[in-house]
Formats: sequence, structure tokens, C-alpha cells
Amino acid sequence: MPIDAAKALAAEPRSAEIAWDHKDVQLYHLGLGAGSPATDPAELRYTLESRLHVLPSFATVAGAGMGVVGGLSAPGIDIDLAAVLHGGQSITLHRPLPTGGRAVSTSRVASVYDKGKAAILVLRSEAADDEGPLWTSDAQIFVRGEGGWGGDRGPSERLELPGREPDRTVERPVREEQALLYRLSGDWNPLHADPEFAALAGFDRPILHGLCTYGMTLKAVVDTLLGGDVTRVRAYRTRFAGIVFPGETLRVRMWAGDGHVQVTVTAAERDDAPVLADTLVTHS
Repeated sequence: MPIDAAKALAAEPRSAEIAWDHKDVQLYHLGLGAGSPATDPAELRYTLESRLHVLPSFATVAGAGMGVVGGLSAPGIDIDLAAVLHGGQSITLHRPLPTGGRAVSTSRVASVYDKGKAAILVLRSEAADDEGPLWTSDAQIFVRGEGGWGGDRGPSERLELPGREPDRTVERPVREEQALLYRLSGDWNPLHADPEFAALAGFDRPILHGLCTYGMTLKAVVDTLLGGDVTRVRAYRTRFAGIVFPGETLRVRMWAGDGHVQVTVTAAERDDAPVLADTLVTHS
């Protein structure tokens, strides 16, 4: 069996030192579409080093996101990468992220679930610096054709939306070249740039990175309902429900609750095709 769950879970965590500076943060923000209008004070918080703050989803690319890469090469994991899909993502913030720093990132396989015709790997990455923990990031990786060994099926949590209209709905355009810019933050998968490769994967053109949509959505919530204050975000999770093509428009619907915001994201031009589901931002 390509996935040996017991071996993967028992493997020693892998650690590596990561580092970033303000340029990495600014590049990440620009890859999410920040900076329009360029002189807007609200946007300068994402683009100008003298005013810079860090959107918490930056944790998914800091140090080039070694947690996912390390997890897929862990002992007990021998899978065809063509069968791999990024099914979901969550981050927990232990304190606001600095605009630059060094940290130790430790990655491991935290869970392995048997969904019958597929397996789900939960790849956990934890980062800490000299002052203590910074973030915990979980990537849920869906592996087609690797289930059926009789293991734990795991949770199947779904968020029930409030029975009312959204408190806020905003639209965020995805620029035609946005995937080309976002991939400079570390995800070099040609699926997001090469039309020929995208065609082999069954798409008529390159698609946007799921984690780009993830970051764009958090920025929309912070700017719309959290007063632009990134330090209020405590945790953020989502399930990837569909794809986005560069040039499309994200429609972000938000329901404000007590200490949290529920969110759905759809592709406006494709009859509100689902993009992100079961999405929750927890905040102070």
C-alpha cells in the first residue's frame, strides 16, 4: 500500500530554518491583488514597508511552505502527485506575524484518514522563533485512489450557514497575470502558468492557486469587517470546493457572528460556482 498510515504517523518530525523579510511579505500581498488603488492608505498597509503589516495567511508561504513539501515526502508516503489535491487549509495564529524574521518550521503527518476511494493526509507545520510559537498550519491533502484499508474515516465537519442574507458581499477581481505573480512566493506548479500543462490536467487554461484565493478571501474579510486590523485574526480555515481562472471575479459573502465570520466564495462569472466552502475566520 503506497500509504503506510502507522509509519507516517510515527515518523520523526522534520525541521528546517526559514526566514523572510519585508520584500517577501510585500510580494505575497501583491500576489493577492493588494495595491489597488496604489495610493489608498488602506492598501499601503500591504505594500509600503514603512506602514507594513502582515496578513496572517502569509504563514502558508513563509519559507516557501516547506510543511506540505516535507509531508508528502515523509516515511510511509509514496504517492503519485498527479492524484493529489489540496482539499483544505487552516492556520492558527499564536501572535501577530512580524514583517521579517527567522523561525524553525517543523512539519509532520498529523493524521491519515481513510475515505474509501481516497485518503486524506493532514500535514501540520508549526513555526516558532526565539520568542515562542508563531503559527500552526494544517494542509488537508486529498489523495485519490489511496483509501480502502479500513482506517479511521476522520471528521466530515460542515458549517451550516446562517439562515439570513449575508451581512456583507464584496467582489474581488482576479487579474489576468495574478497567478504568474503569486507563484513567485514559492508555488512553481506549472498548472498555474503553462497552458499546455493545464490542458494535460484537464483545464482549458491555467488556474489560480487555491492558496491565492485563500489569501484574497482573508484580506477581503479583514478589510471589510475587521477594520483592516490583521492582528485581530486568531484562526482561519476553509475547504477548497472549486477552481478559479485568472480574469474571473471572486464573490465573497460574509456572515458576522460573535468572534467569528463565516464566508463563502464563488466565481461570479460562472453562475456562482463554489470556490471556497466551510470557511471560518475567528477573531478578537
